[in-house]
Amino acid sequence: MTPLQMFREGRAVLRARTQLRSAERLGPRVRVWGRLAVGNYGRLVIGDRVRLVSTLAPLELSVGEEATLEIEDGVFINHGGSIAAMKSVFIGKNATIGPHCLILDNEFHRLEPERRSERPESRPVRIEENVWLGARVIVLPGVTIGAHTVVGAGSVVTKSLPERVVAAGVPARVIRAL
Repeated sequence: MTPLQMFREGRAVLRARTQLRSAERLGPRVRVWGRLAVGNYGRLVIGDRVRLVSTLAPLELSVGEEATLEIEDGVFINHGGSIAAMKSVFIGKNATIGPHCLILDNEFHRLEPERRSERPESRPVRIEENVWLGARVIVLPGVTIGAHTVVGAGSVVTKSLPERVVAAGVPARVIRAL
């Protein structure tokens, strides 16, 4: 590794320590490139070797009161995405989250016109280990994505997906097994 590469890596680690200081747990060797938008009013847990990119567009991490956002070891989250936990969002080991992905455990408003100012109940989101979400994937409340699954770019995941499949579309459907 060249001295310039070592300097850049060291700066990314320092950036993580500074920008994620509100985390309950921040694993060693977490790296951040760019400036994150973090709103942590609950429990933010980040494992070892997590890489967060927030260069071209800000990456937003939002944790509500009494909520938990847990990101396990080796996760890579690209720029421009939003992850909002009002109850529970879990991202398993070695998951890869593409640019501009949206992961929500709450819809934040009801559909009925007279009740739109009411927040519905949150439903936990669970993304298992080694999942790959392509660019601009949307994961809606109450979804579990099984381990080793790939979700194609631009998909909207409205229902849980099993392990070891490729899924794509709006709404996302299983295309084939892996």
